[in-house]
Amino acid sequence: MNRRILIVCRNNICRSPAAEAVLRRRLERHGLDRRIEVDSAGTHAYHLGEGVETRTARAALTRGYCLAAHRARRIAWQDFEYFDLILAIDRGVLEELQRMAALSNRPDARVELLTHHATQHRDDDVPDPYLSLGASFDAVFDMLEDAAAGLLTALAAGRPVDTPPAGEPA
Repeated sequence: MNRRILIVCRNNICRSPAAEAVLRRRLERHGLDRRIEVDSAGTHAYHLGEGVETRTARAALTRGYCLAAHRARRIAWQDFEYFDLILAIDRGVLEELQRMAALSNRPDARVELLTHHATQHRDDDVPDPYLSLGASFDAVFDMLEDAAAGLLTALAAGRPVDTPPAGEPA
């Protein structure tokens, strides 16, 4: 079964492109990259067409992720129809996506928090390193790698992705 996953933050220049790269790498390593399409977008249009924020790109490279080809885009109404799963990077983005989904042609669109899939980190929100003066880039990548690993486990096992990992509260 082919799946389509969209990861969304505010401006699509920091957290969501980083999460996209992390998930893509995991999918490639497990041979699922041809079955699962991944993209990212932002809820705002402040940086349309721009590349990834410089500090994010630098932090990504230290972990072996190249974000040079990324260009920021805003989520579109069609995304609610096209993607099987839309993952919000934090609760504020989740609330905005839920409002948008309710007004779209797909009010039943699957929208949830990316961090729902993390097994080691318990925070709902991936902090925005763009606003933290770079102090949390490593923590952000740690959270994204954890959430991507949990999501990959669910996808590989064929478990519905909205089901928490074993032992986690529903």
